[in-house]
Amino acid sequence: MQMGLSKCSNIEALVKQIKEEMLPDIDPYSFVSASAYDTAWLAMVPADSDQTCPMFKECLEWVVNNQTKEGCWGECVDAIDTLSATLACVIAIHKWSIGANNIKRGLDFVQENAEKILRKTEDHFPRWFTIIFPGMIELARKVGIQLAFPSQLNAFLLDIFHKRQLLLDTEELIGNQYYPPLLSYLEALPPSYDVSERDITMNLNGDGSLFQSPAATASAFMATGNERSLSYLQTVVGRCANGVPPTFPMDEELIRLCLVNQLQRLGLANHFTHEIEEILVQIYRNYKTLEWLDKASNNIVDVGIQLHKDSLAFRLLRMHGYSISPRHFCWFLNNQEVRAQIEENQGYFTISMLNVYRATDLMFPGENEVEEARSFSRKVLEKIALKDSSLASTGLNKMVEHELKFPWIARLDHLDHRAWIEDINNSNVLWVGKTSFHRLSTLLNEKLLQLAVADYEFRQSIYRKELEEVIRWSKNKGMSDMGFGRDKTTYCYFAIASSIPLPYDSEVRMIITKSAVVITVADDFYDTEASFDELATLTKAIASN
Repeated sequence: MQMGLSKCSNIEALVKQIKEEMLPDIDPYSFVSASAYDTAWLAMVPADSDQTCPMFKECLEWVVNNQTKEGCWGECVDAIDTLSATLACVIAIHKWSIGANNIKRGLDFVQENAEKILRKTEDHFPRWFTIIFPGMIELARKVGIQLAFPSQLNAFLLDIFHKRQLLLDTEELIGNQYYPPLLSYLEALPPSYDVSERDITMNLNGDGSLFQSPAATASAFMATGNERSLSYLQTVVGRCANGVPPTFPMDEELIRLCLVNQLQRLGLANHFTHEIEEILVQIYRNYKTLEWLDKASNNIVDVGIQLHKDSLAFRLLRMHGYSISPRHFCWFLNNQEVRAQIEENQGYFTISMLNVYRATDLMFPGENEVEEARSFSRKVLEKIALKDSSLASTGLNKMVEHELKFPWIARLDHLDHRAWIEDINNSNVLWVGKTSFHRLSTLLNEKLLQLAVADYEFRQSIYRKELEEVIRWSKNKGMSDMGFGRDKTTYCYFAIASSIPLPYDSEVRMIITKSAVVITVADDFYDTEASFDELATLTKAIASN
């Protein structure tokens, strides 16, 4: 009993800490992990007054202080984006002649792990990687960093460089609607690829950014000295003190929705009901206000993020009882151009299609467009599961296979929570970015994981005690010693606890389980044990009461 109270107190303390330290103002940017790659590029920008020191010292400090114990930079040690991020960070530190130990550890990591990481994806390197990784290798060698890859990796590297050249030869700098354009990767394009200052300045966004990419904008500023680009970079650093995000600005509503989704998938929603309700009320209000807008776009990035957001919002709002029309996420079905984008770029749309498929779990009878969305998204996901090995290092392939194999209606929440907890390093993926996946911030993720594990173990301890009690009751009442029929005590309890998992529903679980055990015994008595006269007498007695 004392141990149970102690566990409960620990959970309450963790919930209070998360609410006080991380959720008081619900700053969306604090929920998303910094991009080591983009932060490194801002760290490379020299100061106007002194070219021998960085303009954004806080970015350089972040890079120096956020190297992992393995020697790399990035969220997942075995993901391909870690290779690009680590090289970019090594280049940034080398530029300012500091951190010799950081550089050595970073190079050791790349040289020792590149083959293992690259072999995971084999022939399915993402388009962004075939542009970024060769660019970082070339830049590292240009500034005098010695890279010595093992000889058995030469074929891989030649293949990646060859694929990059094919992209450079066949794609336009601007205007490719099926991918983020080549210019958005300005920082990684080779010197031989001629990009004029006019090309850059003509394609700056209104905020001074180059496709809202901090890395590309840092490169653009160093190439042009454009004041608007400088203002953008200063805004990014001022807004994001602990490392810059992979995209800026980000869709803050989508970040909030991803947080709600993460709380639910970890089994923690009951601890944050007020915070979740606040977020969903605002989301619902905005959707009702903007429901007439045309959401289709020629920009693949905009389409992917919008579809991800709309399907996630639909699922969460409908699950919480809001009246929301399927057209909020099924709008893409009537746009053949968008459908073509999805089918031709399935890897990029994996998360979007996964969320569309999940949204269709909440289909009402007669919602034909939801049925069509389910069929379309399932076909796309099945193709992705068969051929896209580039998702292996992100864990998305497991998520896709799980969704396709086990229908939501047949799954048990408590077991889904455990699976989400066990795969926390992959389940914190939010959505796809230019060079990697946007992920939940490491600090918040660790706190939520700590709370989720404590909460799960606390529930398990309650279930264990309840099961022991119901087994003891079954024996005391002679239910398991009748000499006929099935002993379904454990089975009945498991089924009930899986359906009614909240700790404070203990009495409900016990009543229903005991009733189920009695009904099972009675059913077997009717089926196999009693004579016709005995059954008639028993039935009459039950009916009379």
